[in-house]
Amino acid sequence: MLGQKVTPLGRAGIYIPGGKAAYPSTVFMNVLPAKIAGVPSIAITTPPGKDGKINPHVLVAAEMAGVEEVYKVGGVQAIAALAYGTESIRKVDKIVGPGNAFVARAKKWVFGDVAIDMIAGPSEVCIIADKTCNPRFAAADLLSQAEHDEDAAAICITTDKNIAKQIQEEVLKQLGSLERMQIAEESLHRHGRIVLAANLDEAFQLVNLLAPEHLQIITANPMEQIHSVQNAGAIFLGSYSPEVLGDYFAGPNHTLPTSGTAAFASPLGVYDFLKKSSIIQYSQPALLAAADHISTIADTEGLDAHSKAIMYRKEDALSEANRFREKQQKQK
Repeated sequence: MLGQKVTPLGRAGIYIPGGKAAYPSTVFMNVLPAKIAGVPSIAITTPPGKDGKINPHVLVAAEMAGVEEVYKVGGVQAIAALAYGTESIRKVDKIVGPGNAFVARAKKWVFGDVAIDMIAGPSEVCIIADKTCNPRFAAADLLSQAEHDEDAAAICITTDKNIAKQIQEEVLKQLGSLERMQIAEESLHRHGRIVLAANLDEAFQLVNLLAPEHLQIITANPMEQIHSVQNAGAIFLGSYSPEVLGDYFAGPNHTLPTSGTAAFASPLGVYDFLKKSSIIQYSQPALLAAADHISTIADTEGLDAHSKAIMYRKEDALSEANRFREKQQKQK
């Protein structure tokens, strides 16, 4: 018999960013998969605001999600507390949740002493647009990422020169109405791009090189083009599936691989809070049938104790069989 025993982690630590914005949605996105997985103990750490208090929306979200431990601590010290424990915070088995560059680096340093979900960088969106794209929608979606912080990346790849110009005009038009205009403007200056591709094939080649956190395909037939995507954290199809929908409501997790790591990483999910133990059970006949093969491999590797662990069992079985035959012969 071969199988797996799937077990939830014993304790998870969840980092909820603060500072420039409050993220009650991130509480749900990180806590609920852990709850569904069956993690019995969950702790949240989050930095206080300038008033020394935790954002009330974050606290309400934590209560709704059923988290009883919320610690008013942020930054690298919060990661250290979760990884190694303090007098008031018990260490965890895994740390998940996004944070700034310092938090991301701290998670990388403690990896190995605890598990982590990913090294999360600044938020990013890439939009593939053809001539059917609504420029107003695309501009709004680019700005929704740019307002996160100055290092966020908002990129549009289009096959139509007129659409490129219209999106650019819409971005400038909408930018002035944003409350976080200065952050969005700086983000666009640093990392905002509109790229003109020769065709959709070239556009998707660029996407797969970027491996973006969020990919929006705003084309005439987005479902037909999904097979062209090799690397993306989350894929949003059509004009009415904006990235913001995934941030708050649709269901698939908004904690996603960034900075090109979508080439090898996946969104946060229930599976991140589960561990698997292999199960192996052989009967005596099954082991005897494989004994010589196992012994040969062990001898080839020069590990004679491995070989003997098998051969002793084979010898014992043969002795047992001989005793049984002798007993039968005496009875006759």
